[in-house]
Order: sequence, then C-alpha cells, then structure tokens
Amino acid sequence: MVELYREALTHLKKGDTLLYPSDTIWGLGCDARNEKAVEKILSIKHRPANKAFIVLISKIEQLSEYLVEVPEIAWNLVEFAEKPLTVIYPKGKNLAPNLMGPDGSVAIRLVKDEFCKGLVHRMERAIVSTSANISGQPSPTQFSDIDQSIIDNVDYILKNPKGENLNAQPSQIVKIGMYGEFEFIRK
Repeated sequence: MVELYREALTHLKKGDTLLYPSDTIWGLGCDARNEKAVEKILSIKHRPANKAFIVLISKIEQLSEYLVEVPEIAWNLVEFAEKPLTVIYPKGKNLAPNLMGPDGSVAIRLVKDEFCKGLVHRMERAIVSTSANISGQPSPTQFSDIDQSIIDNVDYILKNPKGENLNAQPSQIVKIGMYGEFEFIRK
C-alpha cells in the first residue's frame, strides 16, 4: 500500500494538486498550508474564492495544530462520529488563508476510511478535500463522473485500489461555536 501513496505524497509535498478517493467521494486535494495549490484547486473547480474548503486530518490530536481553540464538545463529537463528519470551527490557524472562510472559520474532518487515512497520515499534515467537480455540479462517487477538464488540469491522480466507484455520500456537516453551541448544516 505504501507504494500507492509514494508518488501522490511527492506531488503533494512539492505543491501540486491531487485527484483522489477521499473518505466520502472523489476529491481534489493539496497541502492545506500551500496557498498557491489551494488557488489552483479554486481555478480547476471554477469556484468562488470566498467559499471555504474542508481539510482532512488523520488523528484527533491534530485539531490543536489547526485551531486557535478546540471547543470542548468537539473532542467527543469528532472521535465518536459513526459516519464521516465535517466540523466547522470558529478560528483556524496554520493553514492557507484562502482555504478558510471569510470569518476565519475552518472545516475539518477526522478521516476514518483506511485508504484515505493512510494518505493523510503519511503526509503528516492536513490535506484539502473538496469534491472533484466543477462548482455547482453533482459530486462524483464514480471516477467516470469526473469532468474531463478536472482530470486534464490536476497534477496527479491517485487511484483507489478497491476500484473507481466509491458509491459514498458527502459527509455530514456541523458548525460548532466556542461555547459548545452547534447546528447541523448538512445531515
């Protein structure tokens, strides 16, 4: 399995973009600290710059690395989620500024899918995760659903060893405030 990741990691570490099977759907990714790589994903997707991206982490302790403060409720909510859960936190840090919301918020998901988690873990830092579609189009669960312009413009494609059809759904999204208040954005 390590061989599968090697070239993808080389590309990510040098600032390239990646088309890969995320823990939910086919996604576009890059090093979450690389502002130019995030800009390239915005361009590939034809996405407005004011829309934030999701970042993936491989272990819960990384929340402290990317958040100014971790609301207490987050630890249990994230660790014990049974389905992929993206949490929008009030204030991010140590990330490319153009991947966060205009208010400084950041969306983070702890990856539990073993293949995707292996990639994020080996990267040793957060990876951007956004659906591999042109902005406003349906999210691809099958490689064949991905627009050819995305395939042509991404720097590297990491194939799923289990096949090209993920048949998954986007993650649930919950927004958390600093005092434990929360609301579901997508169930």
